[in-house]
Amino acid sequence: MKVLPFIFRTPNRRILALAVLVIALDQLTKQLVLRSLGFREEKVIVEGFFKLVHWENTGAAWSLFKDNNFVLAIIAAIALVVLFFSRHHFNARSPLGQAAFGLIFGGIVGNLIDRLRDHHAVIDFLYFYLQQRGGTELGFPAFNVADSAICTGVGLIFLLTWKSERGAGTPEPAPMK
Repeated sequence: MKVLPFIFRTPNRRILALAVLVIALDQLTKQLVLRSLGFREEKVIVEGFFKLVHWENTGAAWSLFKDNNFVLAIIAAIALVVLFFSRHHFNARSPLGQAAFGLIFGGIVGNLIDRLRDHHAVIDFLYFYLQQRGGTELGFPAFNVADSAICTGVGLIFLLTWKSERGAGTPEPAPMK
């Protein structure tokens, strides 16, 4: 097992390894959805709370900028480059920072693969909702593994930034005598 220490030797390799893991998990789960559910098909897992769905999103989060798949693919590619070259500003040397960037990079690439594939849309399949009286659903927008990775990574970046700014803040005043 001399391969694993080699892979995880540097921060960049650790970021890359997690990104590859996220991409693989994201694409595997999307392939399972494509093989088991028809387009717009839904399968209730927990009645009134959770469904597996096969929805396609040509927009960004919450279907913002719908039908702008090509523009969003370009923005994603630019974001990858900008994040890669600015990662040193966000404590990418710490294990938590490396995890954050691995999650973000893997998530962006996972969704970018979808945008560039034949269907030119991101496959979303996790749908949480509440069944209201009268039968209507109050739901959170459907999402996928890549979306979860991006959100988790961004949350970690915010946490690291807040923690470092809080630690570098002004000293507390001396107690009054």
